[in-house]
Amino acid sequence: MELHQPAVEELDLTTILQALGDPVRLSIVRELAVTGEQVCGSMALSVSKSTRSHHFKTLREAGLTETRIEGTHRHISLRRDDVESRFPGLLDAVLQPQPAAL
Repeated sequence: MELHQPAVEELDLTTILQALGDPVRLSIVRELAVTGEQVCGSMALSVSKSTRSHHFKTLREAGLTETRIEGTHRHISLRRDDVESRFPGLLDAVLQPQPAAL
């Protein structure tokens, strides 16, 4: 099974920012940045399985993550180098620790 994953030249800033605008998807990207590739079912998310799948699909179609299928498992990794080559500094800015709310 082949999943659509946009080429580097197809990455769109608006689509990426929309994908990162959701707190759950942003937490997924932050976790992948720290831990590296993970099996999608192993991530601790407080959402249903179908919602989790939707978030992973949105991130993949935006070009932020890559999904590698191995048997019945889907391995998710951050496309840091691809995003960095298209939009230098974007992920570093997004992944910076946020100041505590007052």
